[in-house]
Amino acid sequence: MATRSGIGYDVHRLASGRKLILGGVDIPHSQGLEGHSDADVLCHAAADALLGAVGEPDIGHYFPPSDPSIKGISSIEILSKVAEIFAEKNAELINLDVTLIAEAPKILPHVPAMKENIAGVLSVGIGQVGIKATTSEGMGFVGRGEGMAAMAVASVEV
Repeated sequence: MATRSGIGYDVHRLASGRKLILGGVDIPHSQGLEGHSDADVLCHAAADALLGAVGEPDIGHYFPPSDPSIKGISSIEILSKVAEIFAEKNAELINLDVTLIAEAPKILPHVPAMKENIAGVLSVGIGQVGIKATTSEGMGFVGRGEGMAAMAVASVEV
């Protein structure tokens, strides 16, 4: 088996009238993220990192925003599809590390549930999933509260 890495990045605009879903958890906040799916930037970045590590295209290939049949799809379902791809490739997740970049809200109280959701759908131990957050110190679109971003790195054995 070979050890491989993948990197994922995702960004979504904040919008009124939407739920804020991060790591499959409904987070109380005044705005949610805009997108074709539930716009969960944590799961999207994680999915792209995982897909990249096994040489697959990004989530837009599997879940194109032009497909009306998947409007509003849960990003946990997207990760479930990634888990199926992993199984087909006999890949094994070593570690997944995800960072949310947002000015608000504080996610620390929700991290255990996020880790449980992501680890559960990927059939790995909670200790193999890292989730943390940072701000952009008031700079750029994130600093102005216009959106959120996430970055992820995955290490896998294939």
